[in-house]
This record gives sequence, structure tokens and C-alpha cells, in this order.
Amino acid sequence: MPFDKKAFVECEILYLYCRKADVKLTVETCTSSSPSHKKEFTVRITDDADPLFLYSLAIGEEDFQSLKNQQGLLVDFSAFPQKFINLLEQCILEQGKQVPRFLIQLVTSSPALDCMPACLNVVETNPFKHLTHLSLKLLAGSDSDIKKYLAICIKNLKMENSILEDKLHRTEEGLLKRLTITQQALAEKSKELDKLQNEWTSQATSLTNKYSKEITAEKEEVLKIQAQYQLQHEQQKKEMEATCNKKVCHLETRVSELETVNKDLAERRYKSESSIRELKSKLAGLEEEYQRAKQEVLSLQGENSTLDTECHEKKKLLNQLRTRVAVLEQEVKDKEQLILSCEIQTYLFQKKLEESLEMKQRQIGKLDTTVKSISEELLKAHEIIKKLQGEMKKLMEKMKLKNAVTMQQEKILGEKEQSLQKERMEFHNVKQALQQKEGEVLKLQEQLDTSVQKLEENKQLLKTNENVISWLNKQLNENKMPFTHGASGHGDMMRAGSATNSAVLQNGLVSMCALQD
Repeated sequence: MPFDKKAFVECEILYLYCRKADVKLTVETCTSSSPSHKKEFTVRITDDADPLFLYSLAIGEEDFQSLKNQQGLLVDFSAFPQKFINLLEQCILEQGKQVPRFLIQLVTSSPALDCMPACLNVVETNPFKHLTHLSLKLLAGSDSDIKKYLAICIKNLKMENSILEDKLHRTEEGLLKRLTITQQALAEKSKELDKLQNEWTSQATSLTNKYSKEITAEKEEVLKIQAQYQLQHEQQKKEMEATCNKKVCHLETRVSELETVNKDLAERRYKSESSIRELKSKLAGLEEEYQRAKQEVLSLQGENSTLDTECHEKKKLLNQLRTRVAVLEQEVKDKEQLILSCEIQTYLFQKKLEESLEMKQRQIGKLDTTVKSISEELLKAHEIIKKLQGEMKKLMEKMKLKNAVTMQQEKILGEKEQSLQKERMEFHNVKQALQQKEGEVLKLQEQLDTSVQKLEENKQLLKTNENVISWLNKQLNENKMPFTHGASGHGDMMRAGSATNSAVLQNGLVSMCALQD
């Protein structure tokens, strides 16, 4: 049968007896060679470790319809293989976890896994229930099926073996070719190396011959240069001594001048410190006065606030009494109007109301007494209002006096603050001047230190120069000594003298460079 689609899946399968195993699951879709050309979907489970382990299932379109109705599948036959492969891939992704969500179970009826049918279940696990998404009944492979499967496996292995043998032959041929090429290249390189060695020996001999002549010529020139440098060195020594003496005299005069300046600055510093102390004492006294004045102002402000509160309360009382007086006056007016209306009524209805006249007169008498009492209360209220107005005038006068006193005190405080600010400014200016002078003193001290250091360095330089000169003289005397001996060891002495002369010249040049620096 020709294969349309094939998928190999290596996965772990849980058997019924809780045994895990790595097996190969093959999914194929193929068309049969029969005249109807029906499509079939085959599932095969094999194990590479056990070649007799074989389970397979072939599902046609009619079989799939019954499977779909039994298990309630929502997929058509054409889409079923891909969906089944997706489920298997999901199981493979989950197999590395401790608690996998998707599992593949192969349920067999006996632990020996003999020719009985088995169920392949794709199970989704959750804490509540294990849901089987798909269950396929696989038949165990018969002898003929196993033989066919083994024949296919042997065929595949032979194919792989032949491919590997071809690759081996190709690699061996390539390696042999590379070996021959490298051997040839090695022989060529060895020949080139022999040539280079011969050339190098010839060049070395020619160079030694050439440079021996040049060395003898240079030795003679070095002796001439040595004599010239000795003369130059003596002249420079004399010049340096003269210049160093002049510098020392100049620096001594400068040190004496700086000492006098330092004394003057120290005196100035003491004077400025004494003036600062006086200013500090004045400032402390002024600050004490300022604090006292501040406390007085605060106490006066407190009294002023209490007086304001009292005045406000008195005003409230006055307003209350005024309202009460207005109410009483209104009542009196109302009662007078009532009395007038009563009198008019009595005059009009005198004849009719002669019997009730006595009663009315009594009422009038009562009303007169109430009017008298109200008028007395009104007089008392007027007197209280007058007293309160007098007290208010007195309070206002006191307030004006206190305000004038506070204004004067504030003016005095302002003047004191201005004077304090002026004194602070003066103190700040004096401080700045002192800091500047201290900076000048520090700079002068630094200059003094640097000049002293330079003096010491110059003295050390003079000492080192004298030591170098004496050492050079000794070296020259030692070099002159060999020339007094006989001519028998003339060549050896010349070489030793040239070597020592070159060393002396180098040391002399180093010392000269140091002197110039």
C-alpha cells in the first residue's frame, strides 16, 4: 500500500500495571490498492528494545464513523490524523513534569503482553477526574505481522548500513588525499629550510667580518670623544658651582625678607584677632538686648490680644442691650397704641359700656403700673448703656496708648536690628579680610617651604655632582694606569680600556643629564 503521511512519535506509555516504557508510535494515512481506493488510518506501537513487541490498528472511514458515534468525537476523518498527532505531541511535552496533565496509557489484559487486544487511551488528568479524550483498541501483532515488521526493520537497517559504508569510503579516500598533499608540502618546506639555514650561516660570517672592522674604528673615535667630554665637564662644573653659589645667596636674602614679612603678618593677625574678640563681645551684648526687646514685644502683643478679646466681648454685650432696649421701646409703643384705642372705644361706647367701665379702669391702672415699671427699666438700661460707653472710651484710649507704645518699641527694635546688621556686616568684612590675610600667610609659608626644599635639593645636587666628578676622576686615573705597562699585553688592555671607557662615558652622560634637569 502506498503511504500518504507518516509520523513517528517516541513517547512514554503507562501500562495497566503501572510500568513506564519508551516506545515508538507510528501514525500513517494510506490509500488501499483496491478498486475503491479507500483511505485508511493506521496506528502502530513498537519497541526498539523488544522487536517482538507490536500493536497495530487500521481504521477506515466506516470504522471511524462508529468510533465517532461511540466516543462523541467532533472531528471528521480527514482532520482526525492531525488532531491525534497534536494530542500525542501534547503528551510528549507533559511527560517531563512530575504531575503531567496529558498521559498515554496502553491498557492490556495480562502482564505478559501476549496476543490479547490492548486499549490505547489519551487521558487528561485533573484533581477531580481523569478524562479520556480518545480510546483506540489495538490488536497484538500476529506471527506474520511481526515477520513483516522485522523484515522492514532489517531492510531499513541494511539501507542505513550501506549509506554509512559509502560515507566511510568517501572519508577514507579524502583523508588519504589530504595525507599525500601534506607529505609533499612537508618535503618542500624541509628543502626551503635547508636553503635558509645555509644562507643564514653565510650572512652571519660576512656580518661578523664587517662589524669587527667598524668596532675598531668606533673605539678610536670613543677615545677622542672621551677627552673632549672631560674638558667640557670641567668647564660645566665650574659654571654650575658659580651659578649655585649665586642662587644660594639670593635664596638666603629672600628667606630673610620672608621672615620679616611673616613677623609683620603675625602682628597683624594678633591685632585682628583682638579686634574680632571685642566685636564678638559687643555682638553678644547687642544680641542679649535684642532678645529682651523681643520678649517685651511678645508680652505686649499678648496683652494687646487679651484687650482685643475683652473689647470684643463688651461690644457684644452692648449690642445685646441695645437690641433689648429697642424691643422694650417697641412694646411700650404697642401698649400706648392699645391704650389710645381703648380710650377711643370708651369714649364712643361710654353709654353702652358704663357697667364695664370700672373693670376697664382697673385694667388701665394695671397697665399704668406696667408702663411705669417698663419706663424705670428703660431708664436703668440707658444708664447701663452710658456706663458701658464710658468704659468703651476708656478702653479705646488705653488701646491707643498701648499701640503708640508698641509702635515706639517696634521702631527701637528696627533701629537696633539695623545697627546689629551693620555690625554683622562689619564683622563679616573683618572675617573676610582675616581669611584673605591667612591665605596670604599660607601662600608665603608655602613659598618659604618650596624655597627651602629647593635649597636642600640644590645642596644635594651639588653633593651628588661632586661625588660623580670625584668618581669620574678616579675612573680616568684607573684607565690611564694600564697604558704605562709594556706593549706585550697591548691588545687585551685596549679591549678592557675601551669597555671601561664606554661605561665611564655612559655614567658621565647620565650625571650630566641629571645636572641639566
